[in-house]
Amino acid sequence: MLITDVEVEGYGRVDVRLGGGRVVGIGRRRAGRGDVDGRGGALLVGLHDHHVHLAALAAEAASVRVGPAEAGDRDGLVRALRRGPPGEWVRAVGYHESVAGELDRWALDDFAPDRPVRVQHRSGALWMWNSAALRAAGLDGGGDGRFWREDERLRGFTPPVRLDLRGVGVRAAAYGITGFTNADPHPGQELPELLSVLPQRLVVMGIGDAPVKLLLDDATLPTPDELAASVAAVRPRPVAVHCVTRVQLLVTLLALDEAGPVAGDRIEHGSVIPAETLPWLARLGVTVVTQPHFPVERGREYATDVDPDDQAHLYRCRSLAEAGIPLAAGTDAPYGSADPWAVMRAAVERSGGEAVDRRAALDLFAGEPQRPSRARRLTVGAVADLCLLHVPLKEALDLMSADVVRATFVGGRRITPPK
Repeated sequence: MLITDVEVEGYGRVDVRLGGGRVVGIGRRRAGRGDVDGRGGALLVGLHDHHVHLAALAAEAASVRVGPAEAGDRDGLVRALRRGPPGEWVRAVGYHESVAGELDRWALDDFAPDRPVRVQHRSGALWMWNSAALRAAGLDGGGDGRFWREDERLRGFTPPVRLDLRGVGVRAAAYGITGFTNADPHPGQELPELLSVLPQRLVVMGIGDAPVKLLLDDATLPTPDELAASVAAVRPRPVAVHCVTRVQLLVTLLALDEAGPVAGDRIEHGSVIPAETLPWLARLGVTVVTQPHFPVERGREYATDVDPDDQAHLYRCRSLAEAGIPLAAGTDAPYGSADPWAVMRAAVERSGGEAVDRRAALDLFAGEPQRPSRARRLTVGAVADLCLLHVPLKEALDLMSADVVRATFVGGRRITPPK
């Protein structure tokens, strides 16, 4: 394939030839037609979403969104849960207590008594079921209908959910995404085959040589010695440790100190990173894969939900980079926006000294799949996972919108329809 008249960093406006799934030539523009006329738009490496939950994202098509932005308040939640015929299962996602307070089976019975209802908290960690759902699943043992991190057990008690994976792949291609790192903590061996319908490249945590996801919760937090033993048990493979509180981060750093870090070790989220831990993180060389859009998407709730002592340490970005800590980003979709350009805008617009420049924001999604902080560049010999823009790079960085994406290629094969 020959892509003509594109802007490539370090080369200017050139023609780019692809072959065998790689970039085989970058040279000056020649007269004549190629397979794709770039019209002076930038040709970049494709974006990689370094932290996403693909099956949950695909299930959104069969779900009702009931977060603060969608439901708004109690009345909005009730309307959302009562849509559809009585007796039909309702799967609702994205809930936060600011909508209608704490939910349990009795609150949901009041809202929607005539149908089985299950509501997932925005964190993805908690499901809340009403009595009709518990009865339909044979789980009505007198509990409150709240299930914390029990997705695997509950999966067999609910009707199958249609997974719109093809839709996920199409929408991601429109964003310029050529690869995903799926961050589920307990992937089944069948998951790679399930996800294989996606046209993007895949890294599935816990499968093959991908990092092993270690999920921490404060209520069941291991000691540093116990976590170090878990880390040592999976070596030489790297680990990706889920850290959303101050204490989880401290236990993880102590464990990595004891077990010894290896290339590819990651902190997922890094929701709260106290300033005094920055030299420690830098010394370990562990990569932080963060979500700089969360303080923007969830700012109102964080203002009341997050301990005042932690407010200044939320989802660091610039301070990590300045401390020499390897840094990358993931959308965490569906628990955050699936649009990486929205994440980039948030990284640029962050307050409190955490904003990064526009090029650095783009590089949060330009990293190698197995080395997320190592930004790729378009060179001869590179894998032809590419994103063609409508406009030159400077204009794209000014706009920072998915609207600038014209075409996406994986291994030299176009995965977006011609426009």
